Amino acid sequence: MFNRVTSFCRKVLNLKDNEHNFSELAPLVIPRDEHGISRKDISENALKVLYRLNKNGFDAYLVGGGVRDLLLDTEPKDFDIATNATPEEVRKLFRNCRLIGRRFRLAHILFGREIIEVATFRGHHMSDAGKNTASQSSDGMLLRDNVYGSIEEDAQRRDFTVNALYYNIADFSVRDYAGGIADLNDRVIRLIGDPETRYREDPVRMLRAVRFAAKLDMSISEETEAPIPHLAHLLKDIPSARLFEESLKLLQSGQGLDTYLLLRELDLFEPLFPILDEHFTEDMSSKTEQMLEIVLRSTDRRIGSGQRINPAFLFAAMLWYPVTIRTEEISFESGLSYYDAFMVASNDIIDEQVKTLAIPRRFTAMIRDIWLLQLRLSRRTGNRAFKLLEQPKFRAAYDFLEMRGEIEGGQIAELATWWRDFQSAGNDNKKTMLQDLNKATGNKKKPRRRRNPSRRRKPQANKET
Repeated sequence: MFNRVTSFCRKVLNLKDNEHNFSELAPLVIPRDEHGISRKDISENALKVLYRLNKNGFDAYLVGGGVRDLLLDTEPKDFDIATNATPEEVRKLFRNCRLIGRRFRLAHILFGREIIEVATFRGHHMSDAGKNTASQSSDGMLLRDNVYGSIEEDAQRRDFTVNALYYNIADFSVRDYAGGIADLNDRVIRLIGDPETRYREDPVRMLRAVRFAAKLDMSISEETEAPIPHLAHLLKDIPSARLFEESLKLLQSGQGLDTYLLLRELDLFEPLFPILDEHFTEDMSSKTEQMLEIVLRSTDRRIGSGQRINPAFLFAAMLWYPVTIRTEEISFESGLSYYDAFMVASNDIIDEQVKTLAIPRRFTAMIRDIWLLQLRLSRRTGNRAFKLLEQPKFRAAYDFLEMRGEIEGGQIAELATWWRDFQSAGNDNKKTMLQDLNKATGNKKKPRRRRNPSRRRKPQANKET
């Protein structure tokens, strides 16, 4: 991408483990005519924020993934801004601003559905910042991080080199403080600073390393990857709500299958889905593993073609075989009917999973609907088939049934084929299909038994009051 960065980046890589020396190194400044970022590719709302901050005497930079993606000629998902203005100063400049965050204070500037996130330059943890201080747990995890500093310190505090790139609205140059340009060229995800320390500060960085590697089709550098397997357990201390959001970014990014395989390789999948761990095999041949591959490949394909996706469908597929196995265990041990055991098992599996990922109720309700319809789709006689077609979650349940057919074959595959044909048939053909089904299964519609007129209750005469 740029030919004159090699010597600079070697100096950076030699200083990454030394926080004090890092900030002394002058950044690589790439002028406007030597990089490919154009303002026409930047959100108009982000430009408004950048210009207003700059006009009022503050430093203003587009930073992180937005700069990285623009340099890679891909469309950024978000446009984040870094500045030396404090959150309170940002709020004074924008009436449409709200301040969020306890761990680190951020300003969100609202433009309809688009949110431009503005962060104040972060400083070193040990900075004498008065009330703006950091606090850490005994394991080194950052609990509060309201420490403000310079742009050099902010660059050092960022997670990966490719995210420590700054686009300066004042002169339209790009500033590289950590060798991110070289790593973009080499297609490497590299953590800034000592990896184990940075992972202990925020264990979610391990998931971010995997997500960026899969999303950008890059490799994780050796020193960045090495500590991950033995630190993966730290994810169990992360709030379940945050892990739920991270799981969506991981598995619904369009590279879900590659992300899943890399998570498995680095022992990061088990902390997210501990229920599935006992269903994994060395050759990845279990039904659960086959379903994971099918549903993630399907999700990637839908995202790639611009189709809508729903997290509930993904989770329903991922957890299906653990539910069926738990159902059989409960039915055998308790003597409950399969249906009753299935209801108990469904609740058990969902309750266990939400302890790790805080799946919202609107999704768990849909998961249950998809699961229950799997039991009902085999009951097609009479008017049942027509009623099932009217179910709001029928299409999702049918799509899932098709996936099960790929794995299980036999009667499940035949059932999926029948429902595929039934949906596309006209009304007359639908009736014919149901008649043929009744004949094949020996089910005949019994005539309705007429009530004996003599046994009808006589209406009582009105009593005068």
